[in-house]
Amino acid sequence: MPSKKALVRRPSPRLAEGLVTHVERQPVDVELALAQWAEYGAALRAHGWETVETPPADDCPDGVFVEDTVVVFRNVALIGRSGAASRRPETPAVEEVLAERLGCSVNRVREPGTLDGGDVLKVGDTVYVGRGGRTNAEGVRQLRAAFEPLGARVVAVPVSRVLHLKSAVTALPDGTVVGYEPLVDSVTAFPRFLAVPEEAGAHVVVLDGNSVLMAASAPKSAELFADLGFTPVPVDISEFEKLEGCVTCLSVRLRDLHT
Repeated sequence: MPSKKALVRRPSPRLAEGLVTHVERQPVDVELALAQWAEYGAALRAHGWETVETPPADDCPDGVFVEDTVVVFRNVALIGRSGAASRRPETPAVEEVLAERLGCSVNRVREPGTLDGGDVLKVGDTVYVGRGGRTNAEGVRQLRAAFEPLGARVVAVPVSRVLHLKSAVTALPDGTVVGYEPLVDSVTAFPRFLAVPEEAGAHVVVLDGNSVLMAASAPKSAELFADLGFTPVPVDISEFEKLEGCVTCLSVRLRDLHT
């Protein structure tokens, strides 16, 4: 049976120094962030996910946003190379866990390519990759080279209004792409698109065929999803939202591994 594993990394004591690009810097309560991170992991485990903690990266303020370090398709992990040079030290420990503990085949994005995992949205075998601030055209090319031989259909889309593609859009269990329309560069890039009423409502993690993990800061979007027959699982991630983080950023979900 395919496993349901989620890679996570505890927040650095330097979390408040994390990068911000599209928002004003606000004070971050690191102690509260740690409590919120623990609740996030508990919500994953309550829905059948095994959380796999990568070694801490206390010198990397953004290390908790572990999703940006890697993209996994089938059993192949493509280790990212962030467009933000200060984030590149986050990847070696993640690569080690994927290769040695989880048995992934590992490829790496090579210079001059840049790629953040937050720019990659998988919907079935379609892999959308955002070409924007942290991911360049060469990074897109290398992702294609890694995943198209495995059966992926890679679709590049522009990202200019937010930090990452998944800051603008994610997908529901039925494959419908959801997004906050003012922040989506190209709605027509997605065959099925549903506009949500709040920016934070654009961010969901599919827990199973019915349930979606989402931020507690998007109650109207939660009502919309419930009306469509899904079960919202809200978590408070307010301290991470101050750093442009969302529910997808805090884990790498591995659904296709056979271990």
